[in-house]
Amino acid sequence: MSRKHVLWLAVAAILSVLVAYQVTSATNPPAEYLADADVPTVAPGVDVLAGIAQIDARPRRGDYRRDAFGDSWTDDTSAPGGHNGCDTRNDILDRDLIDKTYVAISRCPTAVATGVLRDPYTSATVPFVRGAQTGASVQIDHIVPLAYAWDLGAGDWTDEMRTRFANDPANLLAVDGPTNQDKGDKEPAVWMPPNAAFHCQYAMQYIAVLRGYRLPVDAPSSQALRAAAQTCPAG
Repeated sequence: MSRKHVLWLAVAAILSVLVAYQVTSATNPPAEYLADADVPTVAPGVDVLAGIAQIDARPRRGDYRRDAFGDSWTDDTSAPGGHNGCDTRNDILDRDLIDKTYVAISRCPTAVATGVLRDPYTSATVPFVRGAQTGASVQIDHIVPLAYAWDLGAGDWTDEMRTRFANDPANLLAVDGPTNQDKGDKEPAVWMPPNAAFHCQYAMQYIAVLRGYRLPVDAPSSQALRAAAQTCPAG
């Protein structure tokens, strides 16, 4: 891929430190996304899921509500430029797109007006133009889907923690809209990015978020994540 994307985590020990958010400390800021990080390496013999609880299958609570994770986007984020009047979505677009122009909208003085996405999920180049159909071409994906997190324990979190999770830049990625729609709330056992070259980064970031929020993983997805991590270069 022309763009090395998403991960700065090399081995499980690092994953346990550079996390999105530690459940035991509500004051810790989420980890910042490193847009130009190298493809992560995994040392031989390292269990990338060490310390993450495993359950037999994904439970389906059936009571998931998107609004339980707060407003769609907030300005309470550690993404580059956070607390700047721009909500998380605009900050992630600014982080992930290239060749950008800007426009002032509402409280956000630097909303991305146009840009280009080098989509990690498909390896396609996707043009972005702000407008009524903006969300159709480029969307912001929750790498660990909100509904999946809800089923695995987020339904029992505080409102503040769920809002934090929904806006954590370590769990967000600008991607091709139709591909994001295809993913929906599917877990790794059911869906992985069509671009196999991105499986290493996707799996390692997925694992980082699970670890950071102390979420478990269903057994089929643990197999999928381990298989994807095996595509990472040896460290």
